[in-house]
Formats: sequence, C-alpha cells, structure tokens
Amino acid sequence: MLKLDAAKPNDKFTAGVWDEIVAKVANSGGAEGPAIGIDLGTTHSCVAVWKLGRIEIITNDQGYRTTPSCVAFTDVQRLVGDGAKNQIAKNPANTIFNAKRLIGRRFSEVTVQEDIKLLPFRVTEGPSDVPKVVVNHKGNEHQFSMEEISSMVLGKMKEVAEAYIGESVKNAVITVPAYFNDGQRQATKVAATIAGLNVVRLINEPTAAAVAYAMDNKLGHTGKKNVLVVDLGGGTFDLSVLTIDGVGKFEVKAVAGDTHLGGEDFDNNMVKYCVEDFKKKSNKDLVGNERALGRLKVACEKAKRILSYATEASVELDCLVEGIDFSMKITRAKFEELNMGFFTACIKQLESCLSDANMSKGDVDEVILVGGSTRIPKVQRMLQEFFDGKELCKNINPDEAVAYGAAVMAASLSGRKMVNELMLIDVTPLSLGTEVNGEVMCVVIPRNTPIPTKKTKTFKTGDDNQSSMETKVYQGERTKAADNYLLGSFIVSGIPPAPKGSSKVEDCFEIDENGILIVTSKVVSTGKTKSLTVTNLSGRLSKEEVEKMVKDAEKFKLEDQEYKRKAEAYNDLEDCLYALKNKIKSNDMSPNIMKNM
Repeated sequence: MLKLDAAKPNDKFTAGVWDEIVAKVANSGGAEGPAIGIDLGTTHSCVAVWKLGRIEIITNDQGYRTTPSCVAFTDVQRLVGDGAKNQIAKNPANTIFNAKRLIGRRFSEVTVQEDIKLLPFRVTEGPSDVPKVVVNHKGNEHQFSMEEISSMVLGKMKEVAEAYIGESVKNAVITVPAYFNDGQRQATKVAATIAGLNVVRLINEPTAAAVAYAMDNKLGHTGKKNVLVVDLGGGTFDLSVLTIDGVGKFEVKAVAGDTHLGGEDFDNNMVKYCVEDFKKKSNKDLVGNERALGRLKVACEKAKRILSYATEASVELDCLVEGIDFSMKITRAKFEELNMGFFTACIKQLESCLSDANMSKGDVDEVILVGGSTRIPKVQRMLQEFFDGKELCKNINPDEAVAYGAAVMAASLSGRKMVNELMLIDVTPLSLGTEVNGEVMCVVIPRNTPIPTKKTKTFKTGDDNQSSMETKVYQGERTKAADNYLLGSFIVSGIPPAPKGSSKVEDCFEIDENGILIVTSKVVSTGKTKSLTVTNLSGRLSKEEVEKMVKDAEKFKLEDQEYKRKAEAYNDLEDCLYALKNKIKSNDMSPNIMKNM
C-alpha cells in the first residue's frame, strides 16, 4: 500500500517502502526535475507529464501522440519510432518490433519459438538461454538483447518528453502488463536503467487506466465503484477488477490475462491466411521470404484497422514476389472467424478474473476499454453480451489512458498535489512459492494477494544430519514445480546435525510495491540467513553487462546526434545553393555561369 498523505503504515516492510518514497519526495524539493509517465507498449508507446495543473500527453517530433515501439538499423544510422516503422517494408530483417513479447523470457520457451517463426528479423540464443536479435548496422553484425531494444524505445520517449518540458528528465513511472511475471518486470527496469531513467515505480497497465478513468470522470471522494478494466493491446491482454473509492483510492481485487495475446496475433493469423491464399493462386511459398512477409504484415495490419469501421478491406501488394502481384478482399466476418479462438479465450479469462475477485457480473459498475484492439467490433459485442447488454465505457482514449494514469502516479510521487491523496493497493498476478519433496510447488504467496506483502513458511529437513537446504523460487499456478517459471535458487548452509525433520528453515517472501520479490531463508536454531533479491534472473544480465549497455546506449545517442547534425548541415548547404541559384537568375547572370553552378 502506498499512501503519501496519511499516517505511516504499521507493517514493517510497508513502512520501509513508505519511508524511502517520502524521503525521496522530501529531499528532492523539485531539484530532481519532473517525473514522467511512460506506457511502454508492444506496438506503440506513449509518454505524459503533469504540467501547469494538468496531465499532458506529449506529441513526438512527427506530431503524433503515440510512437511506434520499433527500432531499425541501416547502413548509415539507427532509427527509433516512426522513422523505423516507415521503412520496415524495405528493411524487415533489420527492423525490430515486438520486443515486449520477448523481454524477460527464455529463448527455449515454446511461445518464444512460435514467435520467432513469424518474425522477419533473426532471433538467436544468447548466453544462458537469453533471446537476442541479430542485425546488420553500418556493415557489421550486432546482437542486442530485448532489454537493449526496449531501452532504445524508452530513450526515445525520454527525448520526446525533454523536448516538450525543456529540461532533463531522470525519473519515470513505467507501466507493465498486470500479468507480467517477476522476470519480465525486472527486465523492464533494466531497460529503463540503460535508457538513463530511474524507475520511481512500476505500475500495472489496467491500474493506470483506472486512475485515468477516475480523474477524467472526476469521481467524488464519497463515490465508490467496482470497475473492470479490459486492456487488449498489440501484444498483451490484461484484466483487472478494481474498487475505486473516490478519486484517490484504488484497490485491485483480482487480475488475469495473457502476456502473449493481442493485435499482433490477429495480424499474424491474417498473414497466414494470405500466405495460404497466395500459395494456392501462384504456387509460390512466401515462408522464409523476409521482405515479402514484412510487406504483407504491414498490409494486413492496415486492413485490420479498416475492418474496425468497415465490413470489408483489401490487401493489395504489387510485385510481392518474383513480379507476382497479390490482391485479396477480406471481410469482417472472415477476420472474426480467423481470430474467434483468441476472442473466446478473452472471455474465459474474464470469467476467471471475476471469480477470483468474488464478484458476479452484476457487481461491476463500469467496463473500461483500453488498448487499440478493444476497437474491434466483435470484441466489444462479446463483452456487451457477457454483461447482458451493459453499455461499455469508451469515454477515455484507449491509446493514451495508460500513459495518462502513469503520469498521475508520477506526479503524486513527485509531491504534486493534483489530488488530496493517491492510494494504490495492487495485487501479485501469479502465485509465488518453492519446491518441496516430490517436486511439488508449495505456494507461499497466492496469486491476487495485495502488495506490498510479506509471508513466511517453515520447512523441515528431509534427511538425517542435513547440513544445507536449497530454495528454488517459482512463479506460476501449476502443481508440479518444474512446470512453473523458475525465478532463481540459492542454498542456505550451516544447519546443525540432527535427525530428519528436527531442524527447521524459515522461508520469508517479500514483494515490494513494484511487484518485485525478495526471498530470505533462515536456519531457525542458529539464525543464519541467506537472501535472494530477484533483481537478476539466473542467466540474465549482470551488473557489468548493464553498465556496458548503458555506455553503448550513450554511444548510439551520440552517433544519432552526429548523423542528425551532418544531415542538417547538408540541408542547410542545399538551401544556400538554391538561394544562390535564384539570386543569379534574378540578376540575369550569364548562362555559362549558370551552367557551372
């Protein structure tokens, strides 16, 4: 629980978090500069800030309020955002997108392997099962982790904010899917560090959207509503049931979702359908043709957007492969048929979320739609039918609401008094526990437990004279420990010799307000302890690697600035020559002189 304007919480762990945050606010005196809110999305990102008494969604250098989460590498420069996306069709092998779907995951995971098959760029296995993208940049081959790619997008959002605010920005509240596990959250924090940002707080995307809804609807302090946030974006699907008490208190009752379900999956199904259609018509297989698949994906995404307001769209590409054109009409009904499995999965998750929150459909006062994919008519229709014809809340911008809420939280943590108080009571999305005899998962903190939290379980030795005990920390809902996500392991030693079952080890699990875990094992008889702060998943980035990436990011930034400086100088020279030519013409100079210009 976080409450800046209330009495100190009594819980020791929570009080420690409270003291740390209040100390930051008290000592800053505004000297640390403004804190921004960033929605780091799968397909698009958005940044907002509290300025002049209100939240401002910041436009980028192209004048857009969202920026593609896309990074491209060419022979002469690196591009981030709109510039990267605009050249994806001609440079698919070196244009990286969807990093959020791979960040914090292992290369060997089934979902990662399935994604790789559909990506036009190369993903390889890095050290310790970490996925890395391989690109050609300035004639050389480079490998980048997902943290580095995400840091480039965050760096872009930082620059966009600094250009608007007019000063350096260091602090940010960054949003993550509610169903992100500990590894994915940590990887996001590492990406922010590489980008030169201090993460004041990680906040779940549906919670941020609920904050935006409360602010936009100016809920009074006596008002109390149960709201369901449906967040269906480009790559992730999140559900959160919250109780909003006035404008300042947000209590999450339950979360559910899928970090691998979103608009990208709908696009991919359309691409598969088009590939099959093209093969039937031309007997040519597009599989493995990166350029053709990249162009087809862009066209399918465009058609999907059209189908949100029209009943039919065309997918047309000249010279798709070997001089053969591709043309196909796709109806909204066909699009819905292709993706009905995903839509049905969303409704099943919704039923589970309400059950975990101990609520019925009738208990929900508002259904808030967030994320671009909630514009799909079939999604809206299925939600409305589930809630027996209830009107859905569409009065907040689905693309901007998450960044808006993050900026509200950033302003609150910076001491801005836009509301009397802001209290967020979030939950942990997945159960946390350890492996016990028989490879069984022993849950210490159940899913949907309010955070911050601290829980302890005691375990007995399994052998005579056992001198040490290994603690393997897992996150997930499966009975067999190995079927869950291994966050890390460590060994506590120094257990005094004793018969089996006589000695005890106490495991304490603590989750902070960012949803990040600390595990401590203590030998009860001696008080000897061993701790694991899951700040670095086994096999992921070390402190030294992160520091190297920070330096590399700065190098890229300087290279980008130098390229921009040269480009501007070249343009200035061209303008000067053009002006000189016009002046010569106006003075009726000799044709021979004009010819030599």
